[in-house]
Amino acid sequence: MADGLAASGRFSTIHRLSRSVTGLDLEDEASIAAAAGRIADGPAPVLIFVATGVLHHGEAPERSFRAMTAEHLLRDYRVNTVGPALVAKHFLPLLPRDRRAVFAALSARVGSIGDNRLGGWHSYRASKAALNMIVRNLAIEMARSHPQAIVAGLHPGTVSTGLSEPFQKGVSPEALFTPAASAGYLLGVLDGLTPGDSGGVFAWDGARIPA
Repeated sequence: MADGLAASGRFSTIHRLSRSVTGLDLEDEASIAAAAGRIADGPAPVLIFVATGVLHHGEAPERSFRAMTAEHLLRDYRVNTVGPALVAKHFLPLLPRDRRAVFAALSARVGSIGDNRLGGWHSYRASKAALNMIVRNLAIEMARSHPQAIVAGLHPGTVSTGLSEPFQKGVSPEALFTPAASAGYLLGVLDGLTPGDSGGVFAWDGARIPA
């Protein structure tokens, strides 16, 4: 996403924040607050994008409720829900009030309750569904103070990365995106969103995903 923004030439400054580069850790609120403080010293950001998430890291997605553990559930909530929520807590106040500004977080189609036909993947689905609720709540609150702001969740499609690698077997080649291609689609979606779309979750092709 950052590479795509840089290539567009539309932004004079792009901040890339991560544990390895800047010490921002989604599980450490103090590090999030410190990063926001550094950004606050410069021009007001008009796009904040949270491109994080965890699906499998030591534990595969649960195929049955019998595989659920408290540790797995809490880990996914910490990274997929609590982390982005805390980023919003500290970064949303930096958005300008007098023009269009966007806060977006990487969500997933499987976080849709209405679109769930297969079950399973309990921790991941539930944590992404909770993230989608956070997005909706933020949008309602931001509309009161930042009427031109947009808060949205984004589904990137199936992207060929280490996260999706174990689950690519049944994906057709045309439905498996490179990271650069997916980022390009998502940037196009963000460009097309209006304040009336705030609170929604949108797929890579711009389609709104059911709540």
